[in-house]
Amino acid sequence: MNNIDTKNAISANIKFFRQTMGLTQGALAEKLCGKKSLVSNYENGYSVPDIFTLIELANIFDVTLDELVGRESENAASHK
Repeated sequence: MNNIDTKNAISANIKFFRQTMGLTQGALAEKLCGKKSLVSNYENGYSVPDIFTLIELANIFDVTLDELVGRESENAASHK
């Protein structure tokens, strides 16, 4: 997976997990102590969250960092 693929996966996954939880961009932004435009920028691929925000997002969505960034673990990939 290259950097562009990772960036696209992060954008898509933030939107997917946010919608799955029934959160608006504004509601997610409140949980992150940020502005709605911040979440919009993440979802549209204009910016990528830093590692601390990725950890916070993973905690909010109750997923692993690997899931959030679209990365499969080596163990999961070897079982395909």
